[in-house]
Amino acid sequence: MTATLATLRKSRRVSQLELSLRAGVSQRHLSCIETGRARAGRETLIALLDALCASLEERNQALLAAGYAPAHAERALDAPEMAPVRAALEQLIHANGAAPALVLDGEYNVVMANAGLARLLALLGLPADAMLAQPLNLLRAVFAPGGLRALCVDEAWLCNEMWARASREAEHLPRLRALLDELRPTLQPWVAQEAASHLPVLAFRLRAADGRTLSFFSTVTSFGTPLDITLASLKVEHLFPADEITRRALADSRAS
Repeated sequence: MTATLATLRKSRRVSQLELSLRAGVSQRHLSCIETGRARAGRETLIALLDALCASLEERNQALLAAGYAPAHAERALDAPEMAPVRAALEQLIHANGAAPALVLDGEYNVVMANAGLARLLALLGLPADAMLAQPLNLLRAVFAPGGLRALCVDEAWLCNEMWARASREAEHLPRLRALLDELRPTLQPWVAQEAASHLPVLAFRLRAADGRTLSFFSTVTSFGTPLDITLASLKVEHLFPADEITRRALADSRAS
């Protein structure tokens, strides 16, 4: 626990004095906790973790290292007690007229997808049924040599934004950090570029198989008050058409 708490504090660039003020714990007592000369009570440890905005996984690790039971479960998405959550996710991505959408876990594995995403993959000339029928990791699919990034008109922009977002999330998700470390040696270089779109959201353009350019912007939805590690990492990403050509292409693919 000593190294865990100190590591969390240092990773967030918070001094002992600042953390002690945030958590209402004396700096001397905090120093003793970090050096192992004192043992933090469970409530004190939770207060310190709250003050550090620790993720649920980090909280469990710190509690376990201190000899306490973990505070948060990590249930599989297909567990019986997660049925209401699955139903909510299904409703969110399969709503009538829903844009292409997918549900990602903390390591960017696609755990759910809607028919709109399958139609988009088909427009891009990709084998949608085969891709979505097996475990699909979005980061692997995009950043692998010859991967999906090659279909993006704004390849460098998208690669920079996706990698930066995943890197920020990986600071609090060890398994995602391990995946990025695995992918990093195989990355093909890209040069940083400014966004081609003036939209105040993540926008990008994809090359369709018929030569058209499809324009999208992305929105991400997450659970606001998760009490489970799995839920804390889930995110729902919708790809909304950014122009009339893209709206028409999606509508035509739905009608066919």
